[in-house]
Amino acid sequence: MSEIKVPAMGESITEGTVSRWMVKEGDTVNQGDVLLELETDKVNIEISAEESGVLEKIIRQEGETVEIGETIGTLSAGSGGGSGAPASEPAAAEEKKAATPAPEAPTPTAPVAAAPESSDSAKTASPSARKLARERGIELDQVQSKDPIGRVYQDDVKSHNNQAPAPAAPPANKAPAAPSAPAAGSSTYTKPVERQRMSRRRATIAKRLVEAQQTAAMLTTFNEVDMTAIMDVRKRRKDKFKEKHEINLGFMSFFTKAVVGALKKFPTINAEIDGEDVVLKKYYDIGIAVSAKEGLVVPVVRDADRLGFAEIEKSIADLASKARSNTLALSDLQGGTFTITNGGTFGSLLSTPILNTPQVGILGMHKIQLRPVAIDAERMENRPMMYIALSYDHRIIDGSEAVRFLVTVKELLEDPESLLIEG
Repeated sequence: MSEIKVPAMGESITEGTVSRWMVKEGDTVNQGDVLLELETDKVNIEISAEESGVLEKIIRQEGETVEIGETIGTLSAGSGGGSGAPASEPAAAEEKKAATPAPEAPTPTAPVAAAPESSDSAKTASPSARKLARERGIELDQVQSKDPIGRVYQDDVKSHNNQAPAPAAPPANKAPAAPSAPAAGSSTYTKPVERQRMSRRRATIAKRLVEAQQTAAMLTTFNEVDMTAIMDVRKRRKDKFKEKHEINLGFMSFFTKAVVGALKKFPTINAEIDGEDVVLKKYYDIGIAVSAKEGLVVPVVRDADRLGFAEIEKSIADLASKARSNTLALSDLQGGTFTITNGGTFGSLLSTPILNTPQVGILGMHKIQLRPVAIDAERMENRPMMYIALSYDHRIIDGSEAVRFLVTVKELLEDPESLLIEG
């Protein structure tokens, strides 16, 4: 028999949460088969079988927090099919022995205990799915599972069309009794609510955002960018760019290049605070905030100052794809020096981004919107404008430095050809 243990997952991770078991007790598994998914603060990790055998016991259930090195299950050596043949004779002998004292076996308690275990719904549904099904009056046997092994999860229950209106009728029948009572502020009718446990990643995001606001002297400065020149370059070059590099020419490569150019002029914004020291970083690993199902993650484009436009676009596309498929590695998330977040993809016109500590600066992009702009004293034109925001740690960055950094970003973006020279 071998133990299934939580593997080491990086220096910054000491524990995780059992997200879901892919197999059930008694299932036969082969070496390399995925046994369970473990959710950590940053990424989800699949734990595979180190040898073939039968999953004998699940020690830690879904939703439980486990630590590195902890035993979470046991696996018996050998395949289920291989051990079945030689064991058939002893099993038959034991069945004969068991048959002799048969009159003692059928006690009233045996059928009662067996009934709940015979329910496939109880065995193949997660606790949260069973709870939600009870609240909505849904029979789990009627819920279609998307899981390969047929296990029902909370999302399956949510997507089930049968919302069972029948259980809602009894409160309606009791409603006439309410007027008989003197007007009181409360009613016997309980309004429907749904309680969901916060995922480990969402809890970590919440914790870090609060810590950022409590530990950093955070301020935000704003400016706006005329996107006319960039949009003109993209319009003229996008087809040839895609034909040559097999990737679209987006806005993020321009912003990444502009940020790197501005960081070179204002190195304190590419730093972090370590006790009473300021650590100035001489490299430019730019974090790009990506919205994934479990929450915002910030994978890092390494050595962005050494990359061309196509390399930046490909790197961002690859990281975004990994984030949405939940396949990011810890190395993809560690060590960023500055972050860019684009709320404009969701329609945000203006916001104040929160620092991604221990970084001391983050640039917020926003929606491009046509606005009337004064060209000179006599002319007005409608131009594609974007508000940009820089949140920074005032402990080591002065307001004038932050403003000049943002002005530099603006100037580089409004003169895209300069990005090639500055780079």
